Amino acid sequence: MHELGIVFYIIRDVKKAAQENGVQHVSAVVMNIGEVSTIIPDYLTDCWRWAADKESLLAGSELKINMIPAVTHCDACGKDYSTVEHGKTCPYCGSGQTWLLRGNEVEIKEIEVPN
Repeated sequence: MHELGIVFYIIRDVKKAAQENGVQHVSAVVMNIGEVSTIIPDYLTDCWRWAADKESLLAGSELKINMIPAVTHCDACGKDYSTVEHGKTCPYCGSGQTWLLRGNEVEIKEIEVPN
């Protein structure tokens, strides 16, 4: 379960941003997680709850996850397609000259603070 390690990195980055901006409490952290990032959202949320509540800055904060669909681009025909549904082979032309356009993200999108 690498989700706990990821949560520790998220907490580190949120604490740094909070310190730089004079934030005393964070109410939520919004993450963009790619569909093929190998992260299991439920595990990430469970790890967040356990770790965040140990930090006064993050106690009670919510982890919100935006799932980013995986999309692959085909260099041979120029079309984009669903990675999970079709894999590395382009469903339009059968080419293997493809690359992941999006869907592997693991990034903090927003840090929400109380009004």
